Amino acid sequence: MNGKIRIGVLFGGRSGEHEVSLMSARSVLSVLNPEKYIVTEIGITHDGRWLSGDHPLEAFEKGDTKRLFPVTLRHEPGDHTLYALRSDRLEAFAELDIIFPVLHGTFGEDGTLQGLLEMADMAYVGAGVLGSSVGMDKSIFKDIMRTHGIPVVPSIIVNRADITSDMAKTIAAAEALSTYPIFVKPANLGSSVGITKCRNRSDLGEGLMEACRFDRRILIEHGLNAREIEVSVLGNDDPKASIPGEIIPGGDFYDYTAKYMDESSQLLIPAPITDAQADLVRKLAVNAYVAADVAGMARVDFLLDKDTGEVYLNEVNTIPGFTKISMYPKLWEATGLPYSELVDRLVALGLERKADRDRTEHEYRRDA
Repeated sequence: MNGKIRIGVLFGGRSGEHEVSLMSARSVLSVLNPEKYIVTEIGITHDGRWLSGDHPLEAFEKGDTKRLFPVTLRHEPGDHTLYALRSDRLEAFAELDIIFPVLHGTFGEDGTLQGLLEMADMAYVGAGVLGSSVGMDKSIFKDIMRTHGIPVVPSIIVNRADITSDMAKTIAAAEALSTYPIFVKPANLGSSVGITKCRNRSDLGEGLMEACRFDRRILIEHGLNAREIEVSVLGNDDPKASIPGEIIPGGDFYDYTAKYMDESSQLLIPAPITDAQADLVRKLAVNAYVAADVAGMARVDFLLDKDTGEVYLNEVNTIPGFTKISMYPKLWEATGLPYSELVDRLVALGLERKADRDRTEHEYRRDA
C-alpha cells in the first residue's frame, strides 16, 4: 500500500439524481491527494451495471461507456477486491480499503448499497443501513422526528396505488390536511426531483402524477411561506454542526433547476438569522442526526416560517450534493474546514466506523 489508502469512488447510479452524482464525483475526485490515496473510479449506469476502466467518470459524462468493462464486489466478508467480469471468470482488478459512495437517491443513499457493503464487510463513507434508509424516506423520518419532539410540518403519506385507483379521494385527503399551497414529493428521492408546489386542485392532480413517476410512496405536505435554512453535520458518535446558511431560490422554491441550472439562486453564508435561531437549528440538526442514527455526514434542512418565526425541520440528506458550490461543503468551509480536508475527514470517519463495527461479536458462545 505504501501507506496510501485504496479508495473506490462510486458515482452515477439508478436514480433520478444520476447526473447530480457525476457533478459531485468530479469535485470529490479533484481533491483526493495522490500522495494519500490510490483511487479507483467506479461508475454505475442507469440500469445498474458497475463499470470501470480508463477514466470512467469522463466516459459517463460524455455518455460513452463502451470502452469500460463490468466490475463487481463479492459479498463474502474479508474479500475487498474489485473484480473485472470477464466472459468466463472473475479477474482481480483493484484492492480497496474503503468505498466513497457519491451516489444520491435510490440505490445509493437509501441503505441498499450500504447493505451490500456491510455484507462484504467493507469500510465506506457515510451513514449505515438504518441511518441511510430512515434519512431517505421523508415520511418515516418525519415520524421519528415527531417521536423525539423535533418540529416538522403536517404531512400525510399515500401510495401510488391510492393515486391511480382513486385520485379524487387522494385529493380530498390532501385538502383536508392543508390549504394551498401544498407540496407533493416522492418520499424516497432528493435534489427536488419530482417535487411540485401545488396552488390549486389542478396543480395537485398533476403533481401527484409527477411524483408517482419516481416513487411508490408519495408525501403530501402543508406548504409554508418559509425561508430555507441549512446546516451541515459531520461526525460519528460525537457529531458537530456547521454554521447555518440560507437558500434564496431563483425560482418559486429550491427545485432541481434552481439548484443546478439557474445561476440566480443565492447561498447566504452565514444565514442572516438571530443568534438564538442559529443555536436552535444547530441543536436540532445534531439531535435529528443522532435520532436517525446517521454517521459520517448529513445536510439538515429547515423551514423558517416567515409569518410566525417558527422553525421546522424539513429533511436530512445523508449523501448531500458534493460539488464545490454545494451547500454542504461550503458551510464547512465557512466554519473553518476546507473542501479537501473535509473529504479527508469523511474517509477517516468511514474507517473509524468500520473499526467500531469490527468490535461487534457475531457469534454467541455459552460458557461451559
